Amino acid sequence: MSGAVHITLAWHDWVNLFGHFLLLSMMSLGGAISTTADMHRFLVEQQGWLTQAQFNDAIALAQAAPGPNVLFVALMGWQVGMNTGSPVAAWLGVATTMTGILLPSTIFTYQVAQWGHRNRELRVVRGFKAGMAPLVIALLLSTAWILAGSAGGGVNAAPGLLALGSCLLIWRTRLHLLWVLAAGALLGALGLV
Repeated sequence: MSGAVHITLAWHDWVNLFGHFLLLSMMSLGGAISTTADMHRFLVEQQGWLTQAQFNDAIALAQAAPGPNVLFVALMGWQVGMNTGSPVAAWLGVATTMTGILLPSTIFTYQVAQWGHRNRELRVVRGFKAGMAPLVIALLLSTAWILAGSAGGGVNAAPGLLALGSCLLIWRTRLHLLWVLAAGALLGALGLV
C-alpha cells in the first residue's frame, strides 16, 4: 500500500476506532462498502490515520481479490496499525475494525431475518424491504462519488456515463452481466476510461 504516514495511537484511540466501526455496522445495510463515505471522513479527513492513497488502495485491493467484499475493512485496520510502525498493532487494527463492522450487523441481520421470514406476509415487512432499496442505492452512490472524486481533478464523467450505460444495457436487454464486465475491463485496459 502506498503513501505511509506515521501515527501514534493511545488505548482510547483504539476504543474510538472500534466504537466508530460498531456504529458503521448498523448502517451497513448494503454491505460494509456502503459506509465507505463515513469511513473516509473518519479515517482520512477527521483522524488522519490513513492517507487518501491508502484508503483507495484498501478498497481497490479488496475488490480485486477473491473473497468477501468486507476485506477492505480488514485492510484499512491493518494499514492504521502499520502506520503506528508496529506489526502487532496491524493485527490489532484488523481485529478492531473487523469485529466492529461484523458483530452488530451479524447479530442484527440474523435476528431480523428470522423475524422477517416468520412474518414475510406482513405489510410492514414488505414495506421495509421496498423502502431499504433506495437507501442502499444512495449509500453505494456516495461511495462511488468519494472514489471517483479522489482520483484527482474532480469527478470524471466518462466512468459515470459508462456505469449508467451498463446499467441500462443490463436492465433493458438479455445481455449477460459478464459480457458487460468484460467490455468495461477492455475499455479500461485500452485507457479509454
